[in-house]
Amino acid sequence: MSQRAVATVIGDVVGSRHATSRVDLHDRLTRLVAAVNADAAPVTPLRITVGDEYQGAFASVGAALAAVRRIQRAAGGEIDLRHGIGWGEVSVLADEPRVEDGPGWWAAREAIEAVAADQQRAGLRHLRTAYRCASGETGPAVEAVNAALMLRDQAYGALAPRSVSVLHGLMDGRSQRDIAEAEGVSPSAISQRVRHDGIAVILAADELLGRLT
Repeated sequence: MSQRAVATVIGDVVGSRHATSRVDLHDRLTRLVAAVNADAAPVTPLRITVGDEYQGAFASVGAALAAVRRIQRAAGGEIDLRHGIGWGEVSVLADEPRVEDGPGWWAAREAIEAVAADQQRAGLRHLRTAYRCASGETGPAVEAVNAALMLRDQAYGALAPRSVSVLHGLMDGRSQRDIAEAEGVSPSAISQRVRHDGIAVILAADELLGRLT
């Protein structure tokens, strides 16, 4: 039985019980997961486990958070996702089908349950991501990472739809001029939106979070 410390990810769909078609939801989620797996080089590929929940593992907390952001960006406004990130030892109990256990997964479960509970509080309704470190592990500091995630999620959740579109364009590597042409506005209008809506701060926070080891 192999063991190693990794960054575990558990994700699910917010309000999935109210989906018009759970079959369509599952199909769209399957495509999102496959796209992130192709791009993010996970230690254990993301896979849908039960219902609308999916799980995977990455070499670092930063890599896990970057993958989470990729899947959230790809989902756009169509699917509302939340994630729990854990850091800790994982045991591989079986390869076919893949079965894993251990403190790393318990930490991710604790994290997603915490963010689901926090969302019920009016002042924290924009939260979508939380992090926990298994006892005895020396991963990134829980308090510092969660403080950054809270502020980033709040800033992101408060954006107007057009600002979200601008943010996603910049995350995809497009220039402000290209985004302005696509949106039918002037480059200066995009520049003002980036400055005034906190888009630049969200981009900087995501870059720093992605560097976590």
